[in-house]
Amino acid sequence: MALTDVAIRKAKPTDSPVRMFDGGGLYIEIVPSGGKWWRLKYRYAGKEKRLSLGTFPDTGLKAARDARDNARKQLAAGVDPSAERKAERENARVAALSMLERAARAWLAHRSKAWKPGTLAMITASLENDVFPSLGSRPLAEIQPRDIRDAVQAVRQLASRSAPSGQSR
Repeated sequence: MALTDVAIRKAKPTDSPVRMFDGGGLYIEIVPSGGKWWRLKYRYAGKEKRLSLGTFPDTGLKAARDARDNARKQLAAGVDPSAERKAERENARVAALSMLERAARAWLAHRSKAWKPGTLAMITASLENDVFPSLGSRPLAEIQPRDIRDAVQAVRQLASRSAPSGQSR
């Protein structure tokens, strides 16, 4: 028998986890603390696996069924949904680390012990004021030499406008 939204809402926690099945491997697990977790039970390469699909009511019955259907399509294509999710998370983590600002801040943290506080502050301020606004959120792999040249030229123009007449930085 398929689950209904009303049945899920009325389900109360007990001393041990309770599973209410919907079909196609989808079920909701109600834990003693009151949480309601959507799970998908499936087999891949001969092994039984479980995949978390969210919590109720944040993830409703229809959304959980859609997630189940997507996971089953992946299985039909020979892809383990759990491994695919892990790969997506890792790719997102690597992409976030490869942004110029994050890489520069990691470099600053690494170099900070070798610099005097004033040097660190000056370099940090220069990056924050001159580089991060235009290039900070860009992936390192996408930054081209012309992008760096443009940023340097913008800093030079700003410096030449702010320097007293007859002097330049």
